[in-house]
Order: sequence, then C-alpha cells, then structure tokens
Amino acid sequence: MTKTPRKITDDPYGAARLIRRLFTEQGLGYWRRYLLAFILMAISAGSTAGSAYLLGQVINQAYINRSIGGIMTLSGIIIVLFTAKGVATYWQSIILSRISNAILANNQRRLFTKLMHESVGFYSQSHSSEFLARLSAGASSVTQVLSLVVTAVGKDLLSLIGLVSVMVFQDPMLSLVSFVVAPPLFLFVRKIVRRIKNLAHSQFTSNTNIMETVQESLQGIRTVKAFSLEETMQARVNKSIAEVEAHANKITRVSNRSGPFMEMLGGIAIASALMYGGYRVIVTNAAPGQFVSFITAFLLAYEPAKRLARLNIDLNSLLVGARKLLEIIDSPATEPDENDKPALKLTEAKVELRDVTFAYRANEPVLKRMSFIAEPGKVSALVGPSGGGKSTVLSLLLRFYEVDQGAIVIDNQIISDCSRASLREQTAYVGQDVYLFRGTIRENIAFGKIGATEDEIIAAAKAAFAHDFITSFPLGYDTPVGEHGTQLSGGQRQRVAIARALVKNAPIILLDEATAALDSESEKLVQEAIEHLCRGRTTIVIAHRLHTIMYADKIFVIEGGVVVESGQHEDLLLKNGRYSSFFRLQQRDNNNAAPLVANV
Repeated sequence: MTKTPRKITDDPYGAARLIRRLFTEQGLGYWRRYLLAFILMAISAGSTAGSAYLLGQVINQAYINRSIGGIMTLSGIIIVLFTAKGVATYWQSIILSRISNAILANNQRRLFTKLMHESVGFYSQSHSSEFLARLSAGASSVTQVLSLVVTAVGKDLLSLIGLVSVMVFQDPMLSLVSFVVAPPLFLFVRKIVRRIKNLAHSQFTSNTNIMETVQESLQGIRTVKAFSLEETMQARVNKSIAEVEAHANKITRVSNRSGPFMEMLGGIAIASALMYGGYRVIVTNAAPGQFVSFITAFLLAYEPAKRLARLNIDLNSLLVGARKLLEIIDSPATEPDENDKPALKLTEAKVELRDVTFAYRANEPVLKRMSFIAEPGKVSALVGPSGGGKSTVLSLLLRFYEVDQGAIVIDNQIISDCSRASLREQTAYVGQDVYLFRGTIRENIAFGKIGATEDEIIAAAKAAFAHDFITSFPLGYDTPVGEHGTQLSGGQRQRVAIARALVKNAPIILLDEATAALDSESEKLVQEAIEHLCRGRTTIVIAHRLHTIMYADKIFVIEGGVVVESGQHEDLLLKNGRYSSFFRLQQRDNNNAAPLVANV
C-alpha cells in the first residue's frame, strides 16, 4: 500500500497553516490599517530605490555632462525622497504598533476568558505559571509573527523588488550574476529551521519553570523562611535559568550559522559585480553612473535580502509561543456556557445526594453510591476521617466536578440539568483556606454580591463580627488586604469571607472546616458569625472538631466514600459507633469549646 505523502498543511499547528490562520482570524479585521501601512511601505521602498537610481544620474551629471544645475536638481529630489521615506517609515511603524497592541490585548482577553470557562479539575493538571507564560509570551508571539510577516512582505520584499528593478534596468547581465548566490543560501537556511523549532520549545518550557519556582517561592515565602529554604529555591531557579541561558545560546548559535555563509556569498556577489562593472566602465566605456547606481542598489538590497533569507528561521522560533497560546484557546472548554439550560429555581433549598459515585482518577472512587438529604433551613454536618470524601461532596455540589453516577438534586431538580451560574448564584461557600483578592476589605466583601451597596456591605460585616476590627484600621473599609489577605490575621480573613458570604444572601451555605486553623478566641468570634450566616438557610458544614457541630440538626458520618452513620449528636453517642469513637478521642481537648452552629 502506497503511503500518502504528508503535506506541510496537514499539521493544524504547522507553520504554513498557523500563519494563514493568524492572518485570516486576527489580521483580517485590520485590513484597512494594513493596507495603509503597505502603501506607506511602498512609498519607503520606492524612495530607497529611487535614491539608488538618482545617485547614478548625479554621477553622470558630474562626470559626463558637467552640469551643476542637473546635480542641484537631482540632489533636491533626493532630499524629497529621503524626507518622504522618513515620514512614511514613522507612520508605518505607528500603524503596525497599534495593530499589534490591539491584537495582543485581544488575545490576552481571549485566553483569560477561556481560562475562566475551565473546571477546577483542569487546573489541577498544570501549574498556574504555565498559563501566565502562555498569556504573556504566547500572546506576544502572535503579534510578533504578524508584524514580522507584514514587515518582511511590505518593507523588505517591496524594497528588494524596487532595488532589483534598478539593478536590472542599469545592467541585466550583472544582475543575473548577482542572483546566482540565492539558491545555495536558501537550501542552507532550510536545514536550520527544524533545529530552531525544538530549541524554541525547550526554551519556552524552561521559562515556564522559572516563573513556577519564583511564583511558589514568593507565595510561600513564610514557609521558605521558616524552613530556611532560600538556598534550595535559589538552586531550583538557578537550574531553570541555566537551562534558558543554554537554550538561548544554542538558538543564537544555530540561527546565526547562516550568517558567515551569507556574508561569504554576499562578498562573492559584490566582488563579482565590482570586477564586471569596473571592466565595463574601463574597457567598454560604459557610463560610470550606471555602475555606481547598480552597486548602490545592490548594497542597499543586501540587508532586506538577508532578512528575507532568515525569515523562516525567525518565524519558526516565534511560532512556538503562538502554538502554546492557540492550543489552550482551541481546546474544548471543560466548563462551557450553559445558556441553553434552565436556571435552578429554589423553593425550599432541599439538597439530596442520590447514589452518587465519583472518582478523580479512573478505578479509584472517592464516593461510592453515597446518599443523604440535607433538609431545608437546617444544619447538616459531615464528619469523619480525612480522605473519606467530605470536601468532594461540596465540590460536586458547586459543580467543580461532575458526578460519574447517580445525581445531586435540589428541590427535585438535578443540578447537572440546570445552569452552573444559577446554582452558584444561590450558594455561598466559606472554606478553611480563605482566598482574598488584591484590593480593599470593602471590595472583597462586595465580591459576594456585585453591585452591593455600602449599607449592605456594612450590615454583612457587622453580622460577621468584622465591623469592629475593620473600623479600628486607619483606612477602615478601604484598608488593603495584601496578597492573599496577608495583611489580616487568620480570624480576620475568615470573618471577611463570612461577610462576603452573608452579603450574597444565598439560600444554601457550604462550610468547609471554616474554623479549623483558628485559635480559640478567633474561633469563638467566627462561630458567632457563622451562626448569623446559617440561620434559616440550608447549611452543609464539614468539621473535624466535633464539638463545633454538636447542635447540628443532622450529622452524617462519612468514611470510605459512604455514609456509615447519621443522626443527631446524642443519638449517635448512644449508638456507640464510629461517631462516638471520634467524639471520645476529641472530648478531653474540646470540653470548653463553643459549638460552631447553635440550635437555630
């Protein structure tokens, strides 16, 4: 069977298809600006070629016609041509820069929009620094590819055509001799391209590793300092930097291998032109202006010709970043828009898990046909050993992941049949690891309800027992929280997070170890805030400290992905089962602790 030869257009991220796609999808919308830039480039190229041609005429006026007037006239025209070239080059650069900036901004918006439509599971597979690299380097590479191609065609190619036209007009035979050097040059350049692709990909990966290490070191600076990891992190960064340096040096070495060969061929071409041209002037009495004009055009054409010869090398280096960007944009969204699905409509906010099975990895189920009911307006607590599946339940309720089997039902509506947005709009979540965004306390509380009024923000803060400590700051609600809220204590961050949940006024509350990392005093304040948050709402709370959920309306003991016991605190103690065992282990340390949720 004959194997069909592979075409260069078969690879969706191959150079040919990728460049065509970039122009049709991103460049075509700016065709009017590109057309104007091309016109300006044509003016610049024409001015360059015209100057080369007129220089020969000036020589003839000086040495053959002996005409001062002719020299003055031609010199004036050359001034006009150079002025036109300067103005055209200026505006062409401005136009191309504005196009590049617009495309760069658009790609950054597209990538971030795509990332916002990915699930939590999507991010668990990659480091966040990789997405930052794609956002910056990838989006920048797209604009550089477009600018490089446009400049190569509009500026270098047009200049080369104009100058070659002058050369052919002045001496066709000499032009033919000069063109003999081109074929071996392009054959040499083709061999370099594949090596450049591999090196550019490795360099992108190493740059990502640098960002990853720096990001982790800065975000975990307390851990770095506490464990004296400065030298360890420095070694990791140094290793990645050394790899980038090595790859950069290899790229420089490989991409410039054509340089000596090009210079040698250029020298041969120029020497041949000089010898042949000089012979014609001396032996055949040809006009010296033609010879000067030809040599000037040839020398001016050398640089754009060299850039065009390197175009394939430079493009393939830049296309690596463009591929990295488009691979993310092109991949199917793991959380696509669900505008076609009905909104979740709550009447009682009754939450049910019906034989739910779920696994993060194949054949390793975390939940195994789990079923329970969280009654509306009541507090349901999930307790049990770590790894039993408690936090997974909350993740599935928020549809961070989709169940493998069974269904989660709220008021007789399967949540997977309703839009995610409507589900999350009616759910408030407070976790153990509170995430606060860069900005002020006011802004972080207001994130719970976009457009929240000042009165709503203050009321939520008071209900969360946060108002007093907020107003004790000199800037009050305008106090910056710092990166990840590091300007606030753990208890203060938790209360801001509870205020954020309160201002949302959601009918379903999900609490995941909301006091686990707090001291006793902070825990008491947070507990009181949570009482306000839970009152009259369907609440599902996860707690390792069993004394905090003693007064929950229903306690579910989860172990090995199933509910092994359920009931109220006293009933479960009388059963003398798993809950009783857990409670007695903690009882001595927790006798004096206040409950997380009162009997509301």
